[in-house]
Amino acid sequence: MNLNATLFAQLIVFFILAWFTMRFVWPPIMSALDERTRKIAEGLEASEKNKEKLLLTESKVKEEMRLLNDKVQLKIGEAEKKALIIVDEAKDIASQQAKKIIENAKKEASSEALKLRDQLKLEVSKLAIKGAEQILLKEIDAKSHSEILKKLEAEL
Repeated sequence: MNLNATLFAQLIVFFILAWFTMRFVWPPIMSALDERTRKIAEGLEASEKNKEKLLLTESKVKEEMRLLNDKVQLKIGEAEKKALIIVDEAKDIASQQAKKIIENAKKEASSEALKLRDQLKLEVSKLAIKGAEQILLKEIDAKSHSEILKKLEAEL
């Protein structure tokens, strides 16, 4: 065989094989590669979207936590104010009760003082009567004596 004919035959077989590969083998391989590229691109795009959603969700959570913290601080402040109001009211009530107790004690003391004065008047009048009785026993009769003692008692 001739070398040129062999080369020419191999060249024809090569072109037929290249044509067959480009016509029947290459399109499915390229479509598979294109499909794979498209899926990777979609996955990357979905990953970016999920990353953005995650960042957005994180910022929302942080904002909600800040709002909840603010609400908690407000509630604590209100509770402290209510506690101060309750303490002040309790102080006022205790002060009023102390005043009432003091007033009652003063009233009791004044009533006791009046009772003691009355008792003292009676005792002084009895002593005066006994002294006057002993001195005047012979000089005044009993009726005039009791009248004088009643007048003294009324004056005291």
